[in-house]
Amino acid sequence: MAITQAAEFLATWETGLDVAPAGRALLLHGAARPDLGGDRQALLSLPVGQREADLFALRRALFGERMQVRLECAACGADMEFELDAGEFARTLADRGDPLVRVAEDGWEIEFRVPAVADLTAAARDADPRRALLSRCVVTAVRDGQPVSADTLPVAVQRRIAEAARAADPGGDVTLNVACPECGEGTRAELDIASFLWTELDAWARDLLLDVHLLATAYGWSEPEILALSPLRRRYYLELCADV
Repeated sequence: MAITQAAEFLATWETGLDVAPAGRALLLHGAARPDLGGDRQALLSLPVGQREADLFALRRALFGERMQVRLECAACGADMEFELDAGEFARTLADRGDPLVRVAEDGWEIEFRVPAVADLTAAARDADPRRALLSRCVVTAVRDGQPVSADTLPVAVQRRIAEAARAADPGGDVTLNVACPECGEGTRAELDIASFLWTELDAWARDLLLDVHLLATAYGWSEPEILALSPLRRRYYLELCADV
C-alpha cells in the first residue's frame, strides 16, 4: 500500500464499521475511483461489472495479485483452498460490451440496460428482486409490434435477457466453479469481491492500529507520525521494540 494512503484507508475502514455491506462496497468503490471525487451518484450509476473490476484493481493495488480463497465442497464438505489472480480479474471484467442489450425472441423485442449498482441495490430490497430489476432496467418491450409492460415478459424471454446481460457485462455475476481435489465434484460459488476485500482491509487496519499502539508506547510518537513511516521502517522499529 502506498505510504500516503495509509491514513485514508484507515479512515475508510473506520467509517465502514458501522454500515451495511452495501455501504461498505460503496466506500471501497469510492476509494478505488478517486477520479470520481466521492460522487455517490456517479458511483451508483456505473454498471455492476465496472464496480467489480474497480474493486479487483483496488485489491491488487493494496494487497497484491494473489488472492487466497477458501471454499467448502458442496458434495463432500472438504475444505478447498486455492489462489486467484486479482489483476487478471480486473482486466477481464473491464472488457464489457454495449450497455444497452437487445433481445428478439418469439415475437418479443426487448431493449434492456445492463444493471447499474443502484439498480442492484434497489432490487435487493424488493420482495421480488428479479421483477424489480426487470422493471428498472427494461427500456422498451414490444410484442408483435405492440408495446407491453416488462411485468408480462415470459420466463423464456427473461432467461434470454439474463444471458445477454451477462455477455455484455460479465463482471455483474462473478461465479466460481471449482473441482474438489477430494471427490472431484464441482462447487459453484459467487465471488463477492467487496466482502472479500473488506475482510482483508479489516485485518490490515487492526494490525496497523496495534503497530501504532506499540510504537506510540515505545517512542511517544503520534498516530500521524507513525502512519507517515513506510511499512518497512515501521517493521524495523517494531523489531527493535521486541529486542528490548
